[in-house]
Amino acid sequence: MKKHLFTVTLAFAAALCAIVSCNPKDDEPSVPTEKTPSVPRNLTLTEAGETSLSFSWDAADGAESYAWRLTKDHTVVTEGKTAATSQTVDGLQKGTAYSFAVRSIAGDKTSAWSNALDAVTPDYTKPEGKVQRVDDPLVLELGGTPVLGKSGKIVIYRKDGEEVDRIDLADLQYVTTRDDGFTVPSTQITNDTRFNTFMDALPCTGRWRAVHYTPLKIQGNKLIIRPHTGVLEFGTEYYVTIDAGVLQGHEGVSEGLWPFATSQAPESHTSISVGPVGDFCTIQRALDFADKGGAEITIANGTYHELLYARDKSNISLKGESRSGVVISYPNCELYVNGSGGNLSGRPRAGSSVGKNGGRSVFLVENCDNLVLQDLSIENSFGQRQGQAETIYFNSGSNSHRLTVENCSLLSYQDTFLCKGVVWVHNSLIAGAVDYIWGSPSACLFEDCEIRSRANGYIIQARVPGAAQTGFVFLNCSLTAEEGVANGSMYLARSAGQADGWDNVVFVNCKMSPVINQAGWYGTPAPNPSAPTASAGWREFGSTDLGGKALTGHNSYGKVLTAEEAAAYSSRQAVLGF
Repeated sequence: MKKHLFTVTLAFAAALCAIVSCNPKDDEPSVPTEKTPSVPRNLTLTEAGETSLSFSWDAADGAESYAWRLTKDHTVVTEGKTAATSQTVDGLQKGTAYSFAVRSIAGDKTSAWSNALDAVTPDYTKPEGKVQRVDDPLVLELGGTPVLGKSGKIVIYRKDGEEVDRIDLADLQYVTTRDDGFTVPSTQITNDTRFNTFMDALPCTGRWRAVHYTPLKIQGNKLIIRPHTGVLEFGTEYYVTIDAGVLQGHEGVSEGLWPFATSQAPESHTSISVGPVGDFCTIQRALDFADKGGAEITIANGTYHELLYARDKSNISLKGESRSGVVISYPNCELYVNGSGGNLSGRPRAGSSVGKNGGRSVFLVENCDNLVLQDLSIENSFGQRQGQAETIYFNSGSNSHRLTVENCSLLSYQDTFLCKGVVWVHNSLIAGAVDYIWGSPSACLFEDCEIRSRANGYIIQARVPGAAQTGFVFLNCSLTAEEGVANGSMYLARSAGQADGWDNVVFVNCKMSPVINQAGWYGTPAPNPSAPTASAGWREFGSTDLGGKALTGHNSYGKVLTAEEAAAYSSRQAVLGF
């Protein structure tokens, strides 16, 4: 009963208000109750310049305007008001961390401050709008010395947004950084190793050589970013993104996109230049670009820190501006990579097994006929005396491809020069320690060369595939030693002890320093053949000391030829047939 009485009373009151105004005065408007506006949401950094920061946020319910403030180390730097939903703050310091917050205003009501958004003004020069060669590195110039972080990615996209390359700092777990700044594998790369972004695949004629490489390097106040070889195309627009965390103390580099474009392809595939102002800045891209039937690649003075790969090309010439001025140098060895190396039919993908690693040499050459190296130096900068570390592996499947090395220096310690085929090395320096000239050529002539020992060991280990094949010939060479190498600590040769490999080595009219042991030849294991003949095994003719005095007394593992027997090794025509 009480419920019904209450309902009737409410109905009566409503009817009364319909007849008589409930306002105190009919002519006075009603006064709405003011509401506190909502807090701005989705605060975003839209641009970070060297001396400015720009922010935006969503419009807040009930807001008539907005108050904002910028702080540094919890102290207000500047503040203001705006009717817009964005704000640019100018006059800031380069490379400085700030915090920005905003709140809504409606009459005399204000919302709470938004959560503060941290932002950093960059202290770098970004390569914005730059047109560069297809193999030029990307360079970020910073206000101070950058330090690499341990997370985040650098990604390169085509202008249409398709990703073409990435460097993931999570892959730093697989490498060690040397004192010279190069990143090398922390564990040996084998065929089963998973490919990561601190590895590269060098292309040539539709094949690839899987290697380790250094994608990021710090030089002074610059971060040098080297994209993977061959991923960038000629005449194409790209942009780069860099995640926060890539550079410690320079988080602001992650705020923005850095566009660049690559130049058009060189006009000629047969006449190519490499250098600061050449067609390419890397020798590898020149090798891949060169015509399959022949090309001359001229290289300007400079140091080229790269591993190289050439495959299935003929009549290629690499000609340096000067022997001492053009240095191709990179650290590689068996501690980093297992084996002498081979090729792949496709570029490996990150996370997949390598399949076939590219070996421990600086320069891997496969099935290239009439390759000429002239007026340059190749150095395997691994730098330790133990560990196989070739400068060149000249691999000829038919053992008939030709290589000429003219006025060059090949520098390493163990296994400096590995070859097959038909090879002429003239007026050049070969330096190393253990088996630093080796392989299974049909014929390899060193003429007018310096053969320099850098530590105790053995000069040659021959594995000539046929007893009747010429093998290694040294004509009019000087066998020298670096300072500090003990007299008697070096042997002319030692054998691999293989029944299917012949120790065919001959020295003709060579000068030998006291570093060569009195015995001459190292007899354990015994060479093949164990008893040398005029045409096989270990032999010499006309050996002298550095002053020209005849040397005698080398052991019976070697044979001293007669002048008539030595005539077969007295010229390039006699040894190589050309």
